[in-house]
Amino acid sequence: MSHWCQKLYEEHAPQILIYGRALGLSHSESEDVLQETFLALMQKETAPDEPRYYCLRSFRNRALNYRRGMWRRLARELESLRWFERGPVETPQERVAMRCLARLPAEQREVIVLKLWHDYTFDEIGKLLELSPNTAAGRYRYGLEKLRACLTGEDYESLESDGETTPILDAADTLTEA
Repeated sequence: MSHWCQKLYEEHAPQILIYGRALGLSHSESEDVLQETFLALMQKETAPDEPRYYCLRSFRNRALNYRRGMWRRLARELESLRWFERGPVETPQERVAMRCLARLPAEQREVIVLKLWHDYTFDEIGKLLELSPNTAAGRYRYGLEKLRACLTGEDYESLESDGETTPILDAADTLTEA
């Protein structure tokens, strides 16, 4: 693997997998799309001008294409999903936060993951998603408001006593303090 590609994978693969989950893929589907993305990147002779952006954009395109073909595969994969899907290893806090995140519209969920786990600015998110930075900021703000509402219910109260946090919980705390 080329040096730039290996470094990109080592530094960003976990966040890209989370992004795949935000796009509606399962963990194993995100891993498959990530592998396809990096196989394609390794075939490039030189690094792109913005490797992280190029990788994320390529991953997004492949993930969206994957989802389009998902209905064709759904029937034959239902049975195998039960046998081969990764078991739940998330903490109770992560499960609650991910459940709340999953309830958001896909557009808001995508922006929140890019902002919190990828540390993208609204300008970078806008460029990646081909929309204005103000639209990206609005999706982020509305999504966090919905997360706050979800996390301030019973589930969130039980999480506060455990003292563990996730980026989503931290962002929700910021909103509840405001």
